[in-house]
Amino acid sequence: MLRRELPSEEAAGRVIRLAGGRIAPGVDEGPLQAFQPWHERMQPLCWWQEEPVALSLEAQPGEDWLDARAWLARLPESWYPLVSTALQVAAWLDNHRFCGRCGAPTRRLDAEFAMHCEQCGHRNYPRISPCIITLVTHGESLLLARSPRFPPGRYSTLAGFIEPGESAEEAVRREIFEEVGLSVGRVSYYKSQAWPFPHSLMLGFFAEAASRRIRIDGVEIADAAWFSPRRLPQLPPLYSISRALIETHLREVEPRG
Repeated sequence: MLRRELPSEEAAGRVIRLAGGRIAPGVDEGPLQAFQPWHERMQPLCWWQEEPVALSLEAQPGEDWLDARAWLARLPESWYPLVSTALQVAAWLDNHRFCGRCGAPTRRLDAEFAMHCEQCGHRNYPRISPCIITLVTHGESLLLARSPRFPPGRYSTLAGFIEPGESAEEAVRREIFEEVGLSVGRVSYYKSQAWPFPHSLMLGFFAEAASRRIRIDGVEIADAAWFSPRRLPQLPPLYSISRALIETHLREVEPRG
């Protein structure tokens, strides 16, 4: 449904209006505005259902604009790539108005996602930060943890950024040991998901714990515990790869018959 080709030759199309991480309601209860002329400040974004789409960054959100997580919770899963692309490109445009090398103002290029500095020639492209996100298991039990930033009662899988020079598998083992003091045996890749808060690429893994003894770090992790598939806490939202990891494990261990 989404074609990642910039409609830079188009002069009109659909529009996503975005300000401060909030997206304006459009037509048909979705985030896309009606087909309309584009002005020069709009960023060509992609093709959606064979219609060109541009991003309009605005100064202030309207009172009825919803934050991105609310949109992702209410839209079908097929909309996730479009919303994620709009959010990540918006963050990039907002954060790269000036050259990171010499400080001069940058100019947006039309043919690609690039901000060009006329003074020193440096170009900035959208930032993508690779992260690992891992469901640790021991038999049928799931290790879930709470960040201090989570809503009350919510638990999720472990996650962290990949450090320079580190492989994704090394990051899995390091993050698990740092956050909950566990060593793990087999590590297996699941799938990835763009996470536009603000510009992460989540690489999902399963990891088998060598023991059940937990030692939380008390900084990034406020609490962690082993949970039975039959007695679970409040889980992450359905649109997240964290929830997909959990649901995949639950399907694998559910009783057959």
